[in-house]
Amino acid sequence: MNNIKNAILGLLCSVLIVPAAYAGTLDTVKDQGFFNCGVSQGVPGFSNPDENGNWSGIDVDVCRAVSAAIFGDADKVKYVPLTAKERFTALQAGEIDVLSRNTTWTLSRDAQIGLEFAGVNFYDGQGFMVRKDSGITSAMELDGASVCTNLGTTTELNMADFFRANSMAYEPVVFEKADEVVNAYDEGRCDTYTTDKSGLAAQRTKLADPDAHVVLPETISKEPLGPVVREGDGDWADVVRWSLNAMIEAEEFGLTNSNVKTTCAMTSNPVVARLCGKEGGTGAGLNLGDSWSYDIVSLVGNYGDVYEKHVGENTPVGLARAGSPNASYKNGGVLYAPPAR
Repeated sequence: MNNIKNAILGLLCSVLIVPAAYAGTLDTVKDQGFFNCGVSQGVPGFSNPDENGNWSGIDVDVCRAVSAAIFGDADKVKYVPLTAKERFTALQAGEIDVLSRNTTWTLSRDAQIGLEFAGVNFYDGQGFMVRKDSGITSAMELDGASVCTNLGTTTELNMADFFRANSMAYEPVVFEKADEVVNAYDEGRCDTYTTDKSGLAAQRTKLADPDAHVVLPETISKEPLGPVVREGDGDWADVVRWSLNAMIEAEEFGLTNSNVKTTCAMTSNPVVARLCGKEGGTGAGLNLGDSWSYDIVSLVGNYGDVYEKHVGENTPVGLARAGSPNASYKNGGVLYAPPAR
């Protein structure tokens, strides 16, 4: 009988203790006055430091939105640059509180290694970049090519799938750090460089002669990129998820960084009024103040504000949003947020 009691007690303890391991992240963040955001080691437009160590990009702005929602200040964040190989370990170990680092949402990552994706902030797909003078115009011409890429990424797996599916040979040339991959390709140590197409556009800006390179037309994978938290950390996951959703929904209803103050003062639209924190009390369910979504839009911007600022057509990265999956569903894209009500 004692053995049965002990077994039941042990089972109850395991059920109660394991989810509680990270249950206090939101409270901890509030108490310490900041949180740690895992980012890349430098991908222009996504997460990239300037000469003074100030970080910017659409992934950075996800963390800034979370900070705005919690503190009414977008800069209560410490950025931790991580390689692709070490990013998940850092999150699992509690070295960072959220990973916002051009990370692909996959079944194995979501279901097998204790992680939870909080949404998608960029829909992407993998491609190949080559030198224009190579004469290559299609990925189907890469049989026998040497291919530079990052270690520990879905990129490696997609690359293997692509060449195998098309009965082509290739030589992988892999590096742990993104800049090592870029430098190796720029120095001619491989014939082509493969990663997400947004990453190719961003990293091309670092090449000695960006105009001497071209991204091939084929897209060989689906890469929904988004912020990640630890599984079993429900309150924290909700704050990260709805901070991203607020930016997306704000754009749907025309609430921008530049008009939020005047629009919120005059609106009669109940959806906009909720985003402005004037009604609905949506902050209570997130353990936040009523102005949480207003603070996100006023301090960081809506999704379109952030996109155009960091990766849009008028930036060095130069990614056209029109006609892409990253356009709002109202404009033919797939970007869509559940209602904040």
